[in-house]
Amino acid sequence: MELIVRAVDVGSGNTKFVTAATGTDIRCAGFQSVAYPSSDALPALPASERRQTVCIPVGPLFYEVGPDVGLAADTFRARQLHDAYTESPEYLALLRGALSMMKLRHIDLLVVGLPVSHFAAKKTALEKLMVGSHDVGGGRTVTVGKALAVAQPQGALVHYAAEHKRMTTIGNEQSLIIDPGSRTFDWIVARGMRMVQKQSHSLNRGMSDVFRLLARDITNSIGTPYNDYDVIDRALRTGKSPVIYQKAYDMSRHLPMAESVAAQAVSTMREWIESPQSLQNIILVGGGAFLFRKAVKAAFPLHKIHEVKEPMFANVRGFQLAGQNYARSIMQASRSGPGEAESGGAE
Repeated sequence: MELIVRAVDVGSGNTKFVTAATGTDIRCAGFQSVAYPSSDALPALPASERRQTVCIPVGPLFYEVGPDVGLAADTFRARQLHDAYTESPEYLALLRGALSMMKLRHIDLLVVGLPVSHFAAKKTALEKLMVGSHDVGGGRTVTVGKALAVAQPQGALVHYAAEHKRMTTIGNEQSLIIDPGSRTFDWIVARGMRMVQKQSHSLNRGMSDVFRLLARDITNSIGTPYNDYDVIDRALRTGKSPVIYQKAYDMSRHLPMAESVAAQAVSTMREWIESPQSLQNIILVGGGAFLFRKAVKAAFPLHKIHEVKEPMFANVRGFQLAGQNYARSIMQASRSGPGEAESGGAE
């Protein structure tokens, strides 16, 4: 019987997860990584007021998470932008919210991600946290038999290779995968599918820094406090002026500040890359890819920069593929005899 494999990528900005997978056809969904705490579970709401969220018990509190979380409470949105994020109750609530929305009772193998800089230190603890029974609220539980933690950009490499049907050829090439996210700017240098540790790292220089700096500039410009990061995000992605005080606000004056954040992060990364001329693939993914594209191209002017469709889901799709490959190796090892089941895991 085929093992049930699923993947979740709980980022500081968005939680992404796999809803269905058939071979390389992987369907994903996601929601903002915001968890509103309350002392009690949600009361039953009239149909007209119901929102697309779930209420997850973690410790003494309940956390409401999901696509409509912005309708849940007040305008304060606490995000866990710190190194202990994976140990926080909010992380567990977001993870369990994703499990709830998968509508499965049992998962044989769950694949999750970590920033590169935390991967070695936190991999074992995160895998242990994932295994077992998870209370997803409403009297429901989801059990996880085994977990596998992967460096986030490594998932994107697997996805890119599969999407372009290069799983065989890329195994002999050197690649740079760049993943600008909400909190961190991650990258890995890989030989084949294996990460080169000394050239791979993370910086706390992501999209949240861009939003914070632009919000500060807008505050100075309009003379009153402004911190609507979602509006700033949409304006950057669409190129459309946000509406502030009922008027279209010209964001163009602030774009150099946004681009400077990207340039700083890419410049620091460039110092870690020992032989850029040897890179055969440079792959840009992540929710911040659109803003970091210019800085990446400036840093590697002689390379072609590869991107993927739906870059925000690149990591989690790669997690799923890596998990499916790992599950197949477990099944093959179990048929051939004991002692081989751990040989096929992702590095």
